[in-house]
This record gives sequence, C-alpha cells and structure tokens, in this order.
Amino acid sequence: MAEVKTYTSEDMKFENLSKNHLALVDFWATWCGPCRMIAPIVEELAAETEGVTFAKVNVDENPDVAMGLGIQAIPTLFLFKDGRAVDKVVGVQGKEALKAMIDRAR
Repeated sequence: MAEVKTYTSEDMKFENLSKNHLALVDFWATWCGPCRMIAPIVEELAAETEGVTFAKVNVDENPDVAMGLGIQAIPTLFLFKDGRAVDKVVGVQGKEALKAMIDRAR
C-alpha cells in the first residue's frame, strides 16, 4: 500500500488519488493497537481487489489531513471515488464490511 501525504484541503481531494476511480485510505498511527489489528485485513483485501487503490496515511505525520477530514478516532478508513470522499468507517472492521463498502461505491 502506498503512503499518501499530499492533500488538498480546499476541495477534500488527495491529489495523487484523484486520477484513480476508487481508493480506500486507512488513517492510522504507529501507537494505535486497533490500527495494527485492521492492517492485515486491509492488506489482504488489497491483494484480492482489482480496480481499487489502497493507501495509508499516518495521522501523526499528517495532522492537517486528519483535521481536514474531521478524523477524531483511528483507525478511520475513507473510500474515495474520483478523488472525493464517498464513505467512511471508524474502528476495526471485517473484510466483508470493507468489501461491501467498496461494492456500494462501484
């Protein structure tokens, strides 16, 4: 998964994801236990899912991104479609729940 650092707060877009149709972005931190729990689930889903970009944003290294999206708890996963946020989940989620979120956006 790519580490995403570029964020345009004025239009809520990740500049380097805006060319991709769907992107699931995992907002996490190294000290977050639940983030470590969901990471292998997201990695497994990334390996099985075509047509979706998977990325991670470390909220400690990118606090403006977290504030711009109103993230108050991690892990938070946002689904972007054509660079715009269309869905999000907070907390540890199962693979099926994340798959369902992606399928709803297709």
